[in-house]
Amino acid sequence: MTNSATEPDEAAGYKSGLPGPLGVVDVLIAKIEAVMLALGVLLMALNTCINVVARFVFGEGLFFSGEINRILIILITFAGLGYAARHGRHIRMSAIYDTLPATGRKVLMIIIALFTSVVMFLLCYFSVEYILNMYDRGRVLPALGLPIWIIYIWVPVGLAITGVQYVLTAIKNMVAKDVYLSTAVLDGYTDTETEV
Repeated sequence: MTNSATEPDEAAGYKSGLPGPLGVVDVLIAKIEAVMLALGVLLMALNTCINVVARFVFGEGLFFSGEINRILIILITFAGLGYAARHGRHIRMSAIYDTLPATGRKVLMIIIALFTSVVMFLLCYFSVEYILNMYDRGRVLPALGLPIWIIYIWVPVGLAITGVQYVLTAIKNMVAKDVYLSTAVLDGYTDTETEV
């Protein structure tokens, strides 16, 4: 089995493997992730290039460039969690999993997806508590003057999106005949090595 036949065509846009309203939710979350990741990477590249040019031309970089990149790294990291889960690109240790028959793999995949979603939602809860704590302290970024809690908003958003993605993966495995790593990626391995 290979993933290449089941992965969505990136150029054509993401197509959910779920029917009805769940598929709509899945596609909507995929679009939000795509915008977050694309804007984050583009803004980080632009910020870094402008900072390099400013340092070269004026002999001094932008004093707030580091803080902007810090905000964007947090955004990209936590938006990327959901993206990795959606495309079945998360790390997995599958020595025992691979030895199981298809039914055992399906049951284990449902358990793994549900357990992972619970962990993501718990982390989301704790990250909201952390943000509220930062809000109460009133700390601000030295260069931009923004409250620090604002830059961490992406953490619970990314964790919640990832939790939802794992719930959708569990549902996909409950209703589909095959075993899925995500809502659109079949379980299997692709041989990416080429002979020289």
